[in-house]
Amino acid sequence: MIQYSLKCEAGHRSDSWFKSAEAYDALARAGHLSCPVCGSGKVTKALMAPRVKTSEAAEEPAAHPMVTGIDPEIEKAIAALREKVEKTSDYVGDRFVAEARAIALGEKPERSIYGEARPDQARALIEEGVPVMPLPFRPKQKLT
Repeated sequence: MIQYSLKCEAGHRSDSWFKSAEAYDALARAGHLSCPVCGSGKVTKALMAPRVKTSEAAEEPAAHPMVTGIDPEIEKAIAALREKVEKTSDYVGDRFVAEARAIALGEKPERSIYGEARPDQARALIEEGVPVMPLPFRPKQKLT
């Protein structure tokens, strides 16, 4: 069995399992592939990173499972949230924890910020009473 990330002409992404690479090729040639979101028959393999299992990785579940087949309305809402956060907040990157703590303590001026924090760091901020919340996207700065 082989898993491919697929993309339709509208940009929707999904994952699917195939018996083999040859089986995928045969189904694609016959036009038997379709997008689970919009139904488009124009589906191709998307760029994907290889998955190499180490002895440790084989025993643990994936750290970042891929979500596929997201409702288009949810995609739009997340995109709108991203746009609002990026327009109204300062990106502080890996300085997020220190900046959030300093703002909460009154050491820095109050403002809206976003950045990265490990789960244990975010929990510590919450326990200290610092208002934080996870975002359903990664900052673009982190992706480039």
